[in-house]
Formats: sequence, C-alpha cells, structure tokens
Amino acid sequence: MCGIVGYVGKRNSQEVLIEGLKKLEYRGYDSAGIAVFTEGGLQIRKSKGRLAILESQLQQAPLSGGIGIGHTRWATHGKPSDINSHPHTDNSQKFSVVHNGIIENYIALKEELQAQGHVFVSETDTEVISHLIASLYDGDIVKAVQQAVKRMKGAFALGVLTEYEPEKLVAVRLQSPLIIGVGEGENFIGSDIPAILEYTRNVYILNDGEMALLTKDGVELMTIEGNFISRETFHVDWDITTAEKAGFDHFMLKEIHEQPKAYRDTMSSRIDESGRKVILNEVKMTPEQIRGIRNIHIVACGTAYHAGLVGKTVIEHLARIPVETDVASEYRYRSPIITPETLVIVVSQSGETADTLAALREARRCGARVLAITNVVGSSVAREADDVIFTWAGPEIAVASTKAYTSQLIAFYLLGLYLAQTLETQEEAYIAELIAAMQQLPGKVEALLAQAETVKQVAEQVAKHDNLFFIGRGLDYAIALEGSLKLKEISYIHSEAYAAGELKHGTLALIEEGIPVIALATQPDLFEKTVSNIKEVTARGAYVIGLHTEGDNELAKTVDQTFAIPETLPLLMPALSIIPLQLLSYYASLARGNDVDKPRNLAKSVTVE
Repeated sequence: MCGIVGYVGKRNSQEVLIEGLKKLEYRGYDSAGIAVFTEGGLQIRKSKGRLAILESQLQQAPLSGGIGIGHTRWATHGKPSDINSHPHTDNSQKFSVVHNGIIENYIALKEELQAQGHVFVSETDTEVISHLIASLYDGDIVKAVQQAVKRMKGAFALGVLTEYEPEKLVAVRLQSPLIIGVGEGENFIGSDIPAILEYTRNVYILNDGEMALLTKDGVELMTIEGNFISRETFHVDWDITTAEKAGFDHFMLKEIHEQPKAYRDTMSSRIDESGRKVILNEVKMTPEQIRGIRNIHIVACGTAYHAGLVGKTVIEHLARIPVETDVASEYRYRSPIITPETLVIVVSQSGETADTLAALREARRCGARVLAITNVVGSSVAREADDVIFTWAGPEIAVASTKAYTSQLIAFYLLGLYLAQTLETQEEAYIAELIAAMQQLPGKVEALLAQAETVKQVAEQVAKHDNLFFIGRGLDYAIALEGSLKLKEISYIHSEAYAAGELKHGTLALIEEGIPVIALATQPDLFEKTVSNIKEVTARGAYVIGLHTEGDNELAKTVDQTFAIPETLPLLMPALSIIPLQLLSYYASLARGNDVDKPRNLAKSVTVE
C-alpha cells in the first residue's frame, strides 16, 4: 500500500506520474515504480528506495507514452525490494497493476493460478491480481477486472492497464481511497488529491464498490457489478498542504480518523471465515514451542510500551502465561532472567527504535525467541526477530502516535487469542465472543469520532491549566498512562497518570482546588473502587472528568462531567477509551497554539540510545 497515480492523455505520462508520486511522498514509502505504454509496448521501471532513485533510472532510459500508472509502496507482503515494488505484471507482461490495500485470500488464488501454470516472481499479494486478470481476459479489460474483483477478498484500490487495449485505464475502489481527476483531453487517478491537483481541480471521489474506465476523451463511472453511475464532479478549492491531509487540518487528526481502517486492516486475513479462530501465519512457532513458553517479556519504549502494558493483561488473561513489561532502555541493564523458554515480544512503530533493537539483540544472545510487533516491513526489528506481526496501520506522519498505537493493541489481542487457542486455556465460545466483539470495534470508533466536538469543548477548558492528572485502575490505568503522554507531548501541559489506588500514598498532596483530573472508570470489576478514589480527589477540590461505559448512570453522581464510551467486552475497552483522550490532546494543543504534528524536542523515530 501507499500512493497510486495514473494518467491517460496528451502529455508524456512519465512526467505526470513522477510529479504525482512526488506529491504523495508525505505518505511514506519504501520503493517506487511506473508502467508506461510506449511504441515498444508496456514498459516498467521500478526500484527499492526513494523516488530519486527511480528518477535517475528514467533519466538514463526515459519512457515515452501518453498512458501509464505509478506507485509508491509501503510494504505489507514481502520485504522492500526491486522485485516486490509496483507495478506488477503477469507472465506475458501484457497486464500491469498498481494496488493499495490487502488481498486476504491471495494465497488460495495464487495456488490456483500456479496450478494453471502461472509463475510468480515476487512475495506480494499484488502480483496475484495481474495474473488473475490475465487469466480471465477475453478481449474486454473492464469485464476481466470486474470478474477478478469479485474473486478477491480484502480492501483495495487498483489501477490496471493492458497492452491489448492501450487507450484504456481501469480504476477500482473497495475500502482503500481512490479519486479520479477530470481534465481537458486527459484524465487521472490518484490515491489522494495532491497527486493530480497540479493538473485539475475537478474530481470524482469513488465510493466503495465503484470503478471507472478512463480514456483521454472521458470517464465512465460504474459499480463493480457493471451498473453505470451519473455523478457531478467535485471542485477542489483546497491548497496543496490541506489536500495532502485529505481536508483535515493536521496529520494527527487525519490519523486519528484513520483508526477504524487501521483496525480493520490489522485484523484483515487474521480471522478465519467462521469468525471463531485467529490465524497468524507469520508466527512460525510450532504448538510444541508455544507450549514450552514459561514466561514472556514485553519490551518497548514510550507509546509502544503503553501498548505492551495492555498486552500484558491480555496475554495473562487469555493464555495464562506470566508476563513482564520493561522499558527497553532499562531492559539490558537490569540483567533480566532470560532463558530459551522465554518469549521476548518487542514493540516498535518504526522498527528502528535503537533501545528496542538493543533489547532484541540481548534477548537473542541469551537464547530467547523474539517476536516483533511493528508497522514497517523490512525494518531492522522485522528482519532480526524470529517472528513478526505487522500492524497494517499505514504510514504515520504526525510525531505523536495514534493509529500505530491502537493497531499495536489489536496485534496484542490477536496474539493473546492465538496463544489461548493453541494452549486451550479458554473455551472456544469465549474466544469466538471476543473475536466478534473485536470486529465491531471499527464501527464503535467511528461513533466516538462523531463526538469530537464534545471532546473539543472539554479540551479548551483543560488547555487553560498547566497541570493535570489521569487516574484509573487495571486496564484503565494503562490507558491513563498513554492519555497523559499524548497530552504532555503535544500540548506541553504537565500531566501525570496514576493507578487510582495509589493516590492516598502521596499524590493527594498535589490535588488543589480546580485542578482537572481525568478519571477512567470503564472496568466493571474495579468500578466501585475507582469511584472511591475519585471521591478522594473531589473532596479536595479537583474538577473531575469521568470516562465511563454507555449505560452506566452512577459515575455522573460523583464527577463534574462525563463522557460515555460505547459498550464492549472489558478486555477490549482500551481500543475505545483511548480515542477521546487522543482527541483531547489534539484539541488542547490546538487551543494553546502549538505545532500539533511536530512537537518541540521530539522525533518520529528514535534511532539513538
């Protein structure tokens, strides 16, 4: 996945494609490529690395033609490499495809095509699409694409060319964004508006289940079933910076709103069709090796460490294996007890976090098996770990992590369930109940995001203070820690999170009249004790904002203001309760006039110890 550009018209398509891909570089990528119809037929240039490498190749051997597709890739299936880069073709080199998203059933399709004699050269799911379309082609590229799409499961946006119909460009959208740019004697596709904004401001925004046929003379919109659609173009009046952010004011806000998709993508292909079992093909441990695990260490930094705190509770609850959590920068220096029966789980959004890498290497030196949770295919952590669970959150631009963190939570839920299945520590019915509830999480996140204006009002009041506290118990405490970190890293408000039961052991001395306290009370088995702790701070003049589960009417009797979280199983509540806290941090930072996406003194990827 990452950036798609396509062009058909009177210009030299190579130039349009490269300029469009440059406009999408902000999305992050690990390789780039283009396919262009030339007098000699379909020609492809692609390479691992930055777009400048591809440009250099094209300067040496330019491609000339009026129709083409281009792509910048953020690896999901297969490491970053020249071969795995897009565009992909079939064996005849007559069909070419660029693709964002994930094809969940690509293995089954690949095996079927191999049985027919197709030979694959890459590790990607995308290459399967080009072979599938080729196998179905009977002279009509639109029909072949429609037939192929009906056989594919997952989320995707496609740009498709065939040498047999060199004047046509086909585009498809299912969940992954895709837009169509309409010009005079030329038309465009793009995964985001910046790719085509230099050439036209008139666009069609494809909806899920829609596709388009583009020629230089026009655009035909239709459903995947082939029903034609009539629609007015949308005129873009944003500036280029706003367009890169898809209309959001900041990348952080955009990424907060991308979390429903990140949840779906991270779960995608990891839950079987029955909805009762987790499949983690990337975890190569045998059942015997899993049964041999005596203890687990979760090691990470910052936000990833907070995900690990949730992971500890999830794994202990589901798999009944003792789990320790460690800050990576401290792990090596406390002489941890690591044996071959220890599973070390390292968590890193970038996969390049120096302290986490050092901890990984120490664990392997001591003979432990290492499982990584990371967002970046081909990163150092991914390469050096024994097993990897990738969080398919997509590129995250804002320094303050949001969707990468919540995708890590989803990865821990999947891992906990997978271990429980293997060890038979939970009833099948309970596992199925958890999986069903997980699949409902994206919709519940969308419901929370719809209440952003309510959170904004609270944040504007919070922003007037210089000190603030978060409290919670159990999983609520883990989320309090992450909520507090988010607030201080972008709003610069001094914020501390405490296990609510610890207040009376010293922290109450800091509670004074009017100080805001964010109290999380979403765990039923700890609710009454949390209310008692809240009363301790209200008795000393604190202004308490309580987060509770929908249907609870008790917390409002104790606090000054409440915010309701949609109901889910208590174990899954962190995946929801963090959303309003992310929004709180964003709007508080905005109210203080800070640079939300680039907070002072911080970097996105910390590659020094």
